[in-house]
Amino acid sequence: MKTDIRQIESGEDELILRYKELTPEIKRIMAALNTASKIVGKKDENRVVVDSDDILYFESVDDKTFAYTESDVLRVDNTLQGIIVSLQDDRFFRCSKSMIINVDKVKSLKSLSSNRIDATLENGEHILISRVYASEFRKLLKGGSDRG
Repeated sequence: MKTDIRQIESGEDELILRYKELTPEIKRIMAALNTASKIVGKKDENRVVVDSDDILYFESVDDKTFAYTESDVLRVDNTLQGIIVSLQDDRFFRCSKSMIINVDKVKSLKSLSSNRIDATLENGEHILISRVYASEFRKLLKGGSDRG
């Protein structure tokens, strides 16, 4: 991919993204340019707004959805499917029936038996990618996902 980055002396800041095909890489760049990705959750009855970049993963437990960051756990008023739809961001991957992980926060991967994957996040936490989602996750890592 060719890039052209220049500082200008005057005029309005401008970003132009030209592409032949909407690939996963282009989608990620577009998502990064969209700064409106905020997650609103509750912590101790207080509303908290967090950048989606800070989310390690989402988890659904007993029909309640939680967003996990390095330092906080927030209760989110949305389903996992609703989160995927609202974010429209390929960095967030449904890795099991009850979890969505931020792919950018994955530090290492280990293949397990039964076609599962153990993903270690930046905070050292281990998340299992179920066999149902493992092949799609491998495609995503290779840049060939059919999602979105």
